[in-house]
Amino acid sequence: MKSLKLTVAAAAFLAAVPAHADAGDILVRGRAILVSPTEKSGGIYPTFPNEAVSVSDSWTGEVDVTYFATDNVALELIAATTKHDVGGEKALKPVGKLADTWVLPPTLTLQYHFAPKAKVRPYVGVGANYTIFYSEDASRSLESAIGSTKVKLKDSFGYSLQAGADFALTDKVFLNLDVKYIDIDTTAKLTTGTLVNRVKVSIDPVVFGIGVGTRF
Repeated sequence: MKSLKLTVAAAAFLAAVPAHADAGDILVRGRAILVSPTEKSGGIYPTFPNEAVSVSDSWTGEVDVTYFATDNVALELIAATTKHDVGGEKALKPVGKLADTWVLPPTLTLQYHFAPKAKVRPYVGVGANYTIFYSEDASRSLESAIGSTKVKLKDSFGYSLQAGADFALTDKVFLNLDVKYIDIDTTAKLTTGTLVNRVKVSIDPVVFGIGVGTRF
């Protein structure tokens, strides 16, 4: 009998939560995200044409703001920055980390929310991002092997894909699960004295996020 009463009470509480999003609403979320590159690279030309490079995963925090233009259609802007290590995969693998860089990929996404007035509100999105690379550094191990080296990565413009869901906790507070694919292509330039090496890398990370948000 006690378990039945608890079940009824829980159902009544959930039924009483008028969780929804309307045209004109603004959602603000804070997420913990894992940025996991699915990288592919060419060789490092001209010195290591048969080499390939890898890019490490990175955890960070993310803030996003979503504006509902209609009950179902919204625009989301995310802000986050991550640091990634770059390593060799073949002949340069024993060197370990070759370089590291900070990445800032502001992304604007057009979303469609399937059930904006439900307690579970799934959505999908498609958008664009402009990725900025900054504070690039060659590793000590690389410079010990080939000498003092300057590293520069070219900024990138690409598309993004998104899917996720908001789960109502109260009238204004919700849990969020989110996954994105971001198209990021760059060319890394490594300058060692008069020698310049370049490598093209498609980083293309999958970004997994979990967080909480509120509605204004």
